[in-house]
Amino acid sequence: MPKLLVIHGAGMNMRGKTQIDVFGPMLLPEYDVHIRKYAAELGCEVEIFHSNIEGEVINKLYEAHESGVDACIINPAGFSSGYRSLNAALSQVKFPSIELHISNPARRGGQSEVAKVARGVITGFGIFGYWMAMRGLLDILAKK
Repeated sequence: MPKLLVIHGAGMNMRGKTQIDVFGPMLLPEYDVHIRKYAAELGCEVEIFHSNIEGEVINKLYEAHESGVDACIINPAGFSSGYRSLNAALSQVKFPSIELHISNPARRGGQSEVAKVARGVITGFGIFGYWMAMRGLLDILAKK
């Protein structure tokens, strides 16, 4: 069974509490319920991690590299730009990653630097984007 790591980046703990007009009312624990449901439907194991601290996310990526994680979905949120060490870590791990955003940052003038090191990017599909990312990663893994 493929093992996927889902990383929620800086500020994701505020989902459903602020900027509801952009991200909707869903709280982070509710995201996790949907993500686990999608993983069960798609037949994969999922580990979910959140941190507002860049170094903790980097350490988690390196730990995942060593522990046999097959792929990663990262919603960098506040880590979307200006975090070179995070991007370096994403480019060093042996597994593919998909960058995911609930909203479309480009609509607000944002451009993510994580996209430069991710295998692909999914934006603007809300919580369903996690299903799309999982499905895409499973397809990538099946072709290895």
